Amino acid sequence: MLTLYIVLMICSFLYCIPGTSDPYVKFKLEGKQFYKSKVVYKNLNPRWNESFSHPLRDREHDVEVRVYDKNRTADEFMGCGAISLKNLHLYKTYEMELRLDDPKSKEDDMGVIVVDVCLMFRDWGCLKQPRWGNYGPRNQKWSGVLGITLVEGQDLPQDGHGDIYVRFRLCDQKYKSKVGLWREQFDFNQFEDNQEPLQVEVYSKRGRKGEESWGMFEVDLSTLSFNERHLYTHVLNPGKGRLVFLATLRQCWGVSISDMEIAPLEKPDEKDTIVERFSLKNSHKCGGEVGFLQVKVIKANDLPPTDLNGKSNSFCVIELGNSKLQTHTVYKSVNPEWNKAFTFPIKDIHDVIEFTVFDENGEKNPTFLGKVAIPLLRVQKGQQMCLFLKKEDLGSASKGTITLVLEVIYNQVRAGIRTFQPKETKLMEENLKFSKKVLARNICRVRKISTAVLYTLQYIKSCFQWESTQRSLIAFLIFLVTVWHWELFMLPLFLLLLTGWNYFQLSVGKANSNQDLETGKKGLMDKIHMVQEVVLVVQNVLEEIANIGERVKNIFNWSVPFLSFMACLVLFVSTALLYYIPLRYIVLIWGVNKFTKKLRNPYTIDNNEILDFLKRVPSDVQKPWLTSL
Repeated sequence: MLTLYIVLMICSFLYCIPGTSDPYVKFKLEGKQFYKSKVVYKNLNPRWNESFSHPLRDREHDVEVRVYDKNRTADEFMGCGAISLKNLHLYKTYEMELRLDDPKSKEDDMGVIVVDVCLMFRDWGCLKQPRWGNYGPRNQKWSGVLGITLVEGQDLPQDGHGDIYVRFRLCDQKYKSKVGLWREQFDFNQFEDNQEPLQVEVYSKRGRKGEESWGMFEVDLSTLSFNERHLYTHVLNPGKGRLVFLATLRQCWGVSISDMEIAPLEKPDEKDTIVERFSLKNSHKCGGEVGFLQVKVIKANDLPPTDLNGKSNSFCVIELGNSKLQTHTVYKSVNPEWNKAFTFPIKDIHDVIEFTVFDENGEKNPTFLGKVAIPLLRVQKGQQMCLFLKKEDLGSASKGTITLVLEVIYNQVRAGIRTFQPKETKLMEENLKFSKKVLARNICRVRKISTAVLYTLQYIKSCFQWESTQRSLIAFLIFLVTVWHWELFMLPLFLLLLTGWNYFQLSVGKANSNQDLETGKKGLMDKIHMVQEVVLVVQNVLEEIANIGERVKNIFNWSVPFLSFMACLVLFVSTALLYYIPLRYIVLIWGVNKFTKKLRNPYTIDNNEILDFLKRVPSDVQKPWLTSL
């Protein structure tokens, strides 16, 4: 259900206020404050130029505007006005001059506030409404794809205005751009029965919660022609610059919902047409799709009951990338049978199709029952599969199973080319929150990678240390031959051989499975120690990275002249050596020295000259007390 949305563009002036004041403005609705402006110090005619928005349930209540003077002890009330919303027309901007009034004051003229008010429809309720259920478009099938390319912002304020980003919205599809330089591309599905415009709004974010709207506008999609690129340059609020983006509406093919008996791949003629469309001989033909997916959602068994009578009102949502379709709801059953077939165009063969089962709760949020995710490349063509449902994070098993039949037809050449193109951006507006569990898991993942790297380095170091004479001798001979005959093509050849060797290990079953994630519940003290250990590891790693970066910087800015002079001397000698001596010979000399150092002196201590030099350079943390001596 659409709710009202109000934008108040503040461009205010106060007149006839005796003395010097530090005014700011509060906006209230039904006695509750929903916006507070910044303070303009020592100004009788302040100009705020702020804009914001607020959702409304109805137009029965007036917006109260109250002006205060900022004081150290208690702020002084300077007058109030009201904005009546009853007679405002939608999508029309009104410039209002609100005369301030204070019943307790003897002053006849308390000043004037000038505001711009615009009232419009916007679906704020979609953030709180159920994600799924019978709340989406009546027609789930989309007939077109709207491609948006966010180009740039022109003449945007740069200093002291926070992080700038753009929000796009079409129906219940939302996209939030990254901060700063954009050059982003994403797609919205255009439904047949959609009459809503594309909404675009530019924001500036300061800190964690401060957010200011720099302007909102809408694009009427009914005027767009298929396969034609349209350039939009929209002027934002005064002094906020312009926004430039491209919009292209393309026709979509391959979306359908039907009974299983009449699914497209069940009809021989239609199946032959689809196979022909994605055959290798048609690889040269332009098309946004790389393949075709047909999904048969047959049934679910043993779902957890959610009603008092031990039943569920379940439906299944199928997601592929940013495309979503759903089954009908089967009421009062823990063993629902849907027997529906869904088809999707495949944009990326590396996508994962997700099946999520919900319980419908009327006007309330649907209850999550279980989820299954299947990579398209692992689909067993045309075979019926019964999969156990998992929890929302796909980590552990939930109650129940789901029975599916999947079939994928795709063009290998198009899929290969698409692999080297940007991955489709997921349309979502979920704010990531800090999670100790996720942080610990990521630390474990990094630790596994670092352990593998350290193991490799220790293996190489053992060759230099001659711990195994046979292994070190073989490594020394390989090093000499490789460096002497080195050509650039050998690098991809080495990576190819390494990949082939790992494939051979997998084929004979010798590869190690890395699915050794920690399971089981931990006690309170274990969790506390885990958090402390994770925070300590992150702290130390960040310190090391910062130290190396700052020390390299301090070499070039002559923080310690002696060390900078030594660096210049080494760079000069390196330049001369590389100019007169081929790199192949220098690497050979270095390698022979490394391999024979242990043989020449069995008690030598190996070291890294570059890191030893960097440790002598002070970091920015060490510089203050070094320079104070």
